This record gives sequence, structure tokens and C-alpha cells, in this order.
Amino acid sequence: MMPGTRGICPRVRESRLTVRNLKYLFRPGSVAVIGASDRPQSLGATVMRNLLAGDYAGTIFPVNPKHASVAGMRAVPDVGSLDQAPDLAVICTPPQTIPGIIQQLGAKGGKAALVLTAGLGAITDAQGRTLTQAMLDAARPHLLRILGPNCVGLLVPTIGLNASFAHTGARPGKIAFVSQSGALTTALLDWTNSRGIGFSHFISLGDSADVDFGDVLDYLASDSATTAILLYVEAIRNARKFMSAARAAARNKPVIAVKSGRVAESAKAAASHTGALAGSDDVYDAAFRRAGMLRVESTFNLFVAAETLALARPFRGDRLTIMTNGGGPAVMATDALIRGGGRLAQLADETLQRLDQYLPATWSRANPVDIIGDAPAERYVRTLQELLADPQSDAVLLIHAPTAIVPSDVIASACVPVAQSAQRNVLFCWLGAAAVEKARRISIEAGLPSYDTPEDAVFAFLKMEEFRRNQESLMQIPQAAPADLGADFDTARAIVASVLDEGREILTEVEAKDVLRAYGIPVVTTRISTSPENAARLSIEMGFPVALKILSPDVTHKSDVGGVALNLESAQAVREAAQAMHTRLSKLRPEAHLSGFTVQPMAQRPGAQELIIGTATDATFGPVILFGQGGTAVEVIADRAVALPPLNAALARDVISRTRISKLLAGYRDRPPADQDAICGVLIRTAQLIADVPEIVELDINPLLADARGIIALDARMRVARARTSGTERFAIRPYPAELEETVSLGGAPVLLRPIRPEDEARLKQLTDQSSPEDIYFRFFGAVREMPHSQLARFTQIDYDREMAFIALGANGEMLGEVRTVTDPDNEQAEFGILVSSAAQGKGLGYALLGKMIRYCRARGTRELFGEVLPTNSRMLALARNLDFQRGQPPGGGVARVSLRL
Repeated sequence: MMPGTRGICPRVRESRLTVRNLKYLFRPGSVAVIGASDRPQSLGATVMRNLLAGDYAGTIFPVNPKHASVAGMRAVPDVGSLDQAPDLAVICTPPQTIPGIIQQLGAKGGKAALVLTAGLGAITDAQGRTLTQAMLDAARPHLLRILGPNCVGLLVPTIGLNASFAHTGARPGKIAFVSQSGALTTALLDWTNSRGIGFSHFISLGDSADVDFGDVLDYLASDSATTAILLYVEAIRNARKFMSAARAAARNKPVIAVKSGRVAESAKAAASHTGALAGSDDVYDAAFRRAGMLRVESTFNLFVAAETLALARPFRGDRLTIMTNGGGPAVMATDALIRGGGRLAQLADETLQRLDQYLPATWSRANPVDIIGDAPAERYVRTLQELLADPQSDAVLLIHAPTAIVPSDVIASACVPVAQSAQRNVLFCWLGAAAVEKARRISIEAGLPSYDTPEDAVFAFLKMEEFRRNQESLMQIPQAAPADLGADFDTARAIVASVLDEGREILTEVEAKDVLRAYGIPVVTTRISTSPENAARLSIEMGFPVALKILSPDVTHKSDVGGVALNLESAQAVREAAQAMHTRLSKLRPEAHLSGFTVQPMAQRPGAQELIIGTATDATFGPVILFGQGGTAVEVIADRAVALPPLNAALARDVISRTRISKLLAGYRDRPPADQDAICGVLIRTAQLIADVPEIVELDINPLLADARGIIALDARMRVARARTSGTERFAIRPYPAELEETVSLGGAPVLLRPIRPEDEARLKQLTDQSSPEDIYFRFFGAVREMPHSQLARFTQIDYDREMAFIALGANGEMLGEVRTVTDPDNEQAEFGILVSSAAQGKGLGYALLGKMIRYCRARGTRELFGEVLPTNSRMLALARNLDFQRGQPPGGGVARVSLRL
């Protein structure tokens, strides 16, 4: 590092991320309608009418080879005749014409096209390509982006653009709606217009041949006109791209999704319990949760959730206080709350005592707080103030039914100022229609959440709490996982390779357990016998009682054919059980081959819980991890949760907490808690196993016994297949890239350079805390007293697929410096920032860190690395020159721009 090299750039700004040429699609300065027409009810005529009916201020170019004018505007016969390249071309012509038109647009300099035409995937050209592929091939050399085909179109009400054949326009607003369904798009326009809901963007993706959810999420994440993003999802195609974009967007604003197609028929053919249980809908749930998104069950709830999140203050937790002037609605709200997994707040004794002082003697003296139907406005106000001050309450739901005593709008006018000034959220439920219309309008105009029914209000509360938990998962501080799990990678690989070489896809129970043992997962001792007599001899050697199981490659679940016998107390019992198993198998499955039997000592663990931990391979999101209650009835009980790998301790605990059996694992009555650290360890090791051994496509550990003494796997099943990619390439989320770790020598001392991990938050905080004010100023372009947890979490919990941060660790594990980049989704440019601790400067560390980042960016094909440096930061500028960066001046001046073509 050059002497005194300092940090650059205030932050690596997500707002700098761009998706190539999408600005021309979503904010075009000119639009060409190719296939524009005056023919009534034609696609071209409808698009022209919609474009002209709005307030769009850009230039419109009709293109039609048969008419000199369309809709009273001069038309040109083809793309080549246009006066200029349009920012956006809306194409309404037959399928066979599309590839040629795209070629012409690209040659003209066009950057974006909206293809409304359907049927391109069903028609092939002379080269045997589908017209969809021919269209993409024509666009690629010109970097022209395509929305569609087979879509309704695009509406951007904030600029008056209606480039669609929808029957109505959309109101301006701050919500973006993105849909894969054209029919739903038009229906929702009707519904939202009738309710006064406006949009920043209303996007129909159609077939998503080019522009898909990932692209749109990246664009909308940094769009200042959009405060929330709503998705209607039928299927995700590029899972890793979607997850990267969704995680980035969800950090900036609420992303809410409804997913159709909740039933997974494909799970019926699975060869393992995990494969049968981890249906695609569970996997989508896990993906949305991991991305920090919120999932709802209906399109109506999309807008309820969006409106609530837009209006609500930051949430604190799931304890709700219900305040009402009638008992019935409060009971309905309570039922909805408890069924949804929420909690009634347990009001403090002091709060109850204060309420006793002015509420009628007949009030409920508990939550829900029934202030009685004759309550005047003052009673509402005082009660609301007390409940908002109660430390046990996270939010208050005020339910009001109209009475003849005090007009509802008077109640609203009195309570709204209290709610506006409160630190906690207040949700209003105004029951009725005309009688509460003014009250409802008062609360809505004040920017407070308001609902028609108690159930709607509770739903909104629960979704806000779920959103809070999902966002917290993005800001967690994971417990440090062991850097080396002690896995015997070579042994596991050798076992799997041997099975595949033999032409098998199912490992024997013993082989599966040997793989688990190689990854440090405790398994019960298991030995193979070839006959009933041999099984009896093995049982004597082991000591009684023992368990006996059949060994057959053709039997998926042993218990289905009576192939499991437990607590056998003698050699004779073992022999007889083996003979009976053989007889049953011959009768029930005569085609099945009996390889022998397995004998294992009974695990004497009274009171232990039976769990299942497994993996399956989802067609969209790749490998998934399943956890739940185990045993032979696992599919009937169906108590499970699914997570996407990779996992750390915090994520492992989260997946455990989402099951019913987690309550038993926490201990009850005289049962001590199970060793949850050990259970988490199995989850983490299982995730690592499928990363290291990509041939594993299904795995069951069932049952896994867990109690206060730890865990032990009693049975295991594993299915393998030849791998097409590395293990981590199958993951929807790129795991920690351990292969990028290296040790360098600086001044004779070893320094570890490695990617940053979530558990490095404390180290990063220490680095910034101990850096000099000048170093911090050069790095962040301003004074930073103390970096908050949210910012530290953002810097340490990165998406390795589009971000990278390398840190330098000294001999004692202290962080000596860090360099980071954020790369745009097209991998064109990466912006970097660097900080070296004041004590470590002058030893070449900055040179080593930035050099490592340059090599990394080159290896992944990034075209340019750049950063911004204050002109007074002479040492950083010198370092940039030594590494062949070119210096320039960005628009606006004030800082120097250094860039390196890679």
C-alpha cells in the first residue's frame, strides 16, 4: 500500500445500479407504434388511442406501410423511414414479422421494444428456431431490451404513458405493479381505479423472453417515484437473478408478492420424505422470506398490505391491544389474531389501574379493552393515550361501531391527533357504511391505516409483523459458524462416486450414514448382515436391545413393507424378525431384491424428539433444506419448514422456529430443552454437504433424535445423480466463496485476505471506530460518528453474486482493512470503495486489497472498475495511478473519477 492511502467514495451506492437500457423502456422520450392502425378494435388502433388519450409529452411515431397517416398523425412505412430512433417501439404486428422488425430497430439505434404479439413460441423459422429465439438473437447485438411478447403492455402514469391495449388507464401513484398475467392486469386496473389506487408503473411481463422480474425489480428498487413494489407471480425462471434483485429491492422498499399455483403435483413422484414434503409452494415461501419480501394470499391483500406498509410506522412486535366500543367485533378480531399467530398484549397492572379510574365499572378489565357503547369522545382519547403508553403493547387496533350517542366523525377527529403523535402504530376499523364514511375519510386523509372489518385490520397487523421479521432477517447478526466444519470431503465424495460407478442412484443405509459421519453428523452404529443367522450373531456382538431393518435398493420406505423391527431382546428374536421380513417382502414386493439386513443398537433416549432434516432439489430454486417433526407419519403430520441454502446459525434457528415441534424442543414441564445448537449444526452441515457434493439430489435424516444430550441420526436415505454443475452453482443464493481466501505476507507478517461474512460485523465496527476522522472523511465523504447496526449489517451481509467485499485480517483476527464493490446487474461496471485502518497504513495493504479486487472483477468478466476520490486524497490518487487507473472528472465536478478498463 502506498503511504497514507485512504478510503474513497462515501458509499457504494445502490442507486447507481442500472439495468441496461431499461430507462428507455420505462421513461421513453419517444414512442413508435409499429402496426399503428385506424381500423376499429384492432390492436394497433387501441394502442394509438391509449397513447394519445394520456398526458404523454413525448413524440409518437405511427408506423404503417399502407397508410400515410394514422389517428391524424403522419405515418411512415417502416422502421428505416423514421426520422430518428425511437426510445421505445410498441410492436403490434403478426408473429412472423417480429424478428425482422427487431433487427431493423437495433440497426436504427433503438434501445427498447414492447412486443404485444402472442404466439412467437409456437412458430419456427427456416433455421428451426422459435420466433421468440429469433427475436432475441436479433436484439442481442444491439443491446435492445424487449418486454413481452404476449403482454398487455406498459403504463407509467407519472409521465402519462399508456403503451398498452388495456381498456382503461391508471391513476398516478407511488405503487408499482408487475404481473405475469395479462387478464389479471386489466381486471386490476378496473378494481384499483374504482378505489382510487394509483401507480408509478403498471407492467405486464407476458412471456418474459428478455425483461423479467429480476430486471424490473432492479429498475424499480432505485426509482424514486416508487415506494412499494407489488408482484403477481406465476413462475420464476432465473432463480439466482431473481433472488439477487429481490434482496436488493427489499432493502430499499416493501416488495409484496402473491403467488398462484399453490399445489405441487410433482411432489408425488419424489423418492424421499423430503422430496414429497418440500412442494414448490413451500419453496416459494422460503425464497420470498429469504429475500425480505412479504407474501400475501390474494390480489386484494396485495393492496391492503401495500397501503398499510406505506402508512405505518416501524413495527415493534406481535403484541396487539384491541380497543373497542362493542364486544362482538373485538372477539372477531381476537380470533383472527390468535389464528394468525399473533398475540394479545398483556396489559401492565399500572395501565389497568389507571383505566379503572375513569372507565365504567362494567369495562372488560383486560385486553380487548371494551370501553362500552356509550363512550364519549373524551373516553376514547384517554383510553387510547393509556394504551399507547403501555410498555407491553406493540400496536393498538381501535374498533368503532356507530352509535346514536356520539357521531363517528367526532370520535375520529378526537382520536386521529393522538394516533398521529404516537410512537406506536394505531390501526382504525370503522364498522359500517354511510354512518362511518366521514370518520373513515378523516383517518385516511391523516395518513393512518383504516379498515372496513376487524379481520382486515388484524390481517394487516400480522402482515406488518411478518414484514418486520423478514426485514430483520436481512439485518441479523449471525452467530459465528465454525470456519472449518471438520468434514471429510474426500470420503463422502468417494462413497457417492462408487455408488454412481455401480449404476445405482440410491445409497444403502450404511453408505448414507457413512456420508453423514464424514460430515460430523452423529449416526448410530449400523452393520450389514447377509442372512437371518448372521444378523443374530451381529446382535449378540452389539448387545441387546437392537433394531433390525431390511436392506433393499427397491424399497423406498422400509416401514411400508414391515421392514423395521425395534427393541429386539435376543438373538432368536432377531432371527425370527429377519425371516418374517423376508417372507413379507416376497409377498408384498416380489420384484424387490433383498440385499440383506442392517443391525444397530437401540438408541436409549427416552423423551427424545423425532425430527427430520433433509434436502431436495426444486426445479426452480435448486437445493432446499427441510426441517420438521420426523417419524414414519412425517407426511401425514406435515409439520415442516423449508429454507434455501446456504445456512448459518441464525438462519438455522429461524427454520426451526417455524415448526410446531419447536415448542417441544424448547422444553416443557419436566422435559429440559433439546440441544438446539446441535440441531442447528446438523442443518448447517447438511447445507454444506450438498454444496460440496453436487451429486446429492435428495437426502433424508429421519428420524434424527434430539434431546438435552444432543442428537443422533437413526436412519438416513440418499439419492444421487451425475452432476452437471458444481454444488454451489445449483444454489439460488450464492454461498460464501471460500475459494477466494488467500494469505499474503505484508512486512513479514501473514495477513488473511478473504470475502466478508455476516459474522464480521463486530470487526467492521471496530475498524470504523478506530479509524482516524480524516480516514473516515475520505472513505465516506463526511463525518461519521458511529456506524449504525443497519448500515453494518448491509455491509457484512452481502449478495456475493453482485457484490464483493474483501477484508484483511491480522494475526489476532482484527480487521485491518476492507475493499468492496457493487456491480451493476449487467456486470458492466463495478464501483469500489476502500478503507485501511490508520495503524496498518504504509505497509502495502491497500495495494494488496485493491489488486485482489481487480483480479476478482477481471475473472468474473466485469468491464470497468471505478471509484470517486476527493481531490485532496493525494495518496489514494497515487495508488490508483500505480494500478493503471485513469483519472477523469464526473458530471458535476467536486470529485475525481478513477477508472480501470478490465
